Amino acid sequence: MNFRTDLKETNLGFQMAPMVDVVFLLLIFFMVATVYAQWETKIGLTVPTADSGIQASRNPGEIIINLDEGGKIYINSVEVSIERLHNLLSEIAETFTGQPVIIRADKKTNFESVIEVLDLCRKVDIWNVSFATVPKSSEN
Repeated sequence: MNFRTDLKETNLGFQMAPMVDVVFLLLIFFMVATVYAQWETKIGLTVPTADSGIQASRNPGEIIINLDEGGKIYINSVEVSIERLHNLLSEIAETFTGQPVIIRADKKTNFESVIEVLDLCRKVDIWNVSFATVPKSSEN
């Protein structure tokens, strides 16, 4: 007994609607990721200048630690304590070896606060640490 007499095999071809959906979702993802990347560097810090200071391109997965003038620590525009930073960095160091970390400190930040964060990176075995600077302007 053949109960499949009504089924016909047809070649559907390339479906455009799912492809448009996928491209639209990718576009939204990259737009949101760009906005969050810009928020990270717009906390209102005055970063020190240096002769070799350049605007480096962002590496995927890098962590930006912001230190304001009072020594408060910010990650993703959220203030964190030194204990919370230690926990975050130790989890990241265990999961991703060689994770890049950028320390953005205000030029009026106490040196001791910067060293405290740098020492914390060393304790959790993060060695890929750099400091954010901007190039000197010609007016200075």
